[in-house]
Amino acid sequence: MTRQGRRTFAGASLVLGGVLLAAAVLRAGEGAALLEPQTQRLLYLRSGATADRVMLAFDDIAADLYWIRAIQHYGRDMRNPRVDRFSLLYPLLDLTTTLDPRFNIAYRFGAVFLSIARPDGPGRTDLAIALLEKALRHNPSRWQYAHDIAFIHYWYTGDDAEAARWFERAAGMPGAPGWIAPLAAATRARGGDRTGARRILQELSETATEKYTRDAAQRGLMQLQALDAIDQLQALVERYQQRTGRYPSSWRDLPELRGGTPADSTGEPFVYNPSTHAVELSPRSTLAPLPTRLNRS
Repeated sequence: MTRQGRRTFAGASLVLGGVLLAAAVLRAGEGAALLEPQTQRLLYLRSGATADRVMLAFDDIAADLYWIRAIQHYGRDMRNPRVDRFSLLYPLLDLTTTLDPRFNIAYRFGAVFLSIARPDGPGRTDLAIALLEKALRHNPSRWQYAHDIAFIHYWYTGDDAEAARWFERAAGMPGAPGWIAPLAAATRARGGDRTGARRILQELSETATEKYTRDAAQRGLMQLQALDAIDQLQALVERYQQRTGRYPSSWRDLPELRGGTPADSTGEPFVYNPSTHAVELSPRSTLAPLPTRLNRS
């Protein structure tokens, strides 16, 4: 029987049980923890190489057991007031994935557990990324791990440049779906690198074989054009204020527009808010929301 077959028969019930247990802990009401807090923190084996030798031919089952223990550890410590909360989470995940270097769910869900901010998690994005980089070393053709690193940067660390770099790496890997490359470009734009985003989108619009990808790239280019237009219009508003000592009440006050109403590339007029003096994309525009940090949430 193959390694994957052994996991299917020997470990499926353990993994399912662990997932159900974690769900139960997360759903537990305040003060109703299903798992008693641990008074001692014991992990006799911390070296994956040693564990591999000790477990002999039972690495798959041992990996499942360590994965269940990692879930239990996370579930207990969500209700545990002690100062060293989640201290065994990464060692348990490291053991699990050393015993079975292709344990996909342990890499991906383990990275999520590690990334969750305090108090509901350890807030260790560095360890989450280290775990996923380990996954890539053992499984270099799986684009999902590069995508997950990008997501951690995008959602948890706020480093848009790194997020875009990892999205681009994922997009170039075998079997990666077409939507990742436009996401990389949008992330670059969100971080302020419109030139890099425009380069990626232009290449996609000209070379992508999937119509969906070409359409997404064209829409991204139109969004960048809208961002540029908003910057130019905002500059006109600020120059008007410097020249007259007051802000314009509408587009008609700006002589550069010759009484016209500026619009995005879809024909939807830009919105000028006289209260905030800000130029914005119309909420009716099909280009909304634009890839800016203000729209991140």
